[in-house]
Amino acid sequence: MKKILILAAAFLVLGAALSAQENKKEITAPGARLEKLAGDFKFTEGPACDARGNVYFTDQPNDRIMVWSADGKLSTFLQPSGRANGLTFDRQGNLWACADEKNEMWIVSANKKIDAVIKNYQGKLLNGPNDVWVRPDGGVYFTDPLYRRPYWPKDAAARMEGQYVFFLAADRKTLRPVATDLKQPNGIIGTPDGKLLYVADIGDKKTYRYEIRKDGSLANRKLFCEMGSDGMTVDAKGNIYLTGRGVTVFDRKGAKIQQIEVPEKWTANICFGGADRRLLFITASTGVYGIRTKVKGAGSQ
Repeated sequence: MKKILILAAAFLVLGAALSAQENKKEITAPGARLEKLAGDFKFTEGPACDARGNVYFTDQPNDRIMVWSADGKLSTFLQPSGRANGLTFDRQGNLWACADEKNEMWIVSANKKIDAVIKNYQGKLLNGPNDVWVRPDGGVYFTDPLYRRPYWPKDAAARMEGQYVFFLAADRKTLRPVATDLKQPNGIIGTPDGKLLYVADIGDKKTYRYEIRKDGSLANRKLFCEMGSDGMTVDAKGNIYLTGRGVTVFDRKGAKIQQIEVPEKWTANICFGGADRRLLFITASTGVYGIRTKVKGAGSQ
């Protein structure tokens, strides 16, 4: 009986130790709780943080880009917005927008000047740019899955035959597909050093990691995890955040370390925001949410 009690106590100690170790890996700050920051949207998407910590996001059915400021104020940045979906900022402070009303890629300046830098590929309409990431030298990667929109004209010109990941060179002249073997690429994010690219194949429920070559091509594809994603982000420790049913966090090796539940039907996208980049900003259906984290977003100072 004594031996059984000793073994039971040992298992309890071991279990507590393992639980403590798991809690150490979690990214949310101690005692942090998910907070609803704003609501009454139709469908929120594409959050992107500017240099001051303000988060821009889209309310696509309402054709607008919103701003949640670092001090917690909400305002409209651009409406109409070309049915903007995914967003990101480049190092010059320009906002890149996947404007799928006309299947284009836009650059929007701070004074709201719009430049449609991509209108087609070799004369064919893109399916609908969905998510976008700008690497350090200005080269741009974006996903182009097909989600048919009710606002597209029925007699639209020929579209792409496949659903690809594209690369636009920094000179904004050379555009080409760099991943053509995915079922339905969606979320995309790269590391701040420009060496790795993560692409979620939401149609195949998988996420892959690629090495990025200087010429924009991708090499050495590896399965990162058996989960697809709508949007993605990365933190300063290299953890990868996927969305769909809440937010699922993986370490850089692909091991799941935390699940963050969100009280909405669908969690579309995420980024780090706030002045200190320790607010995980979540776009989820009719609302936007935030939770404080122990780690900063990648690239934060």
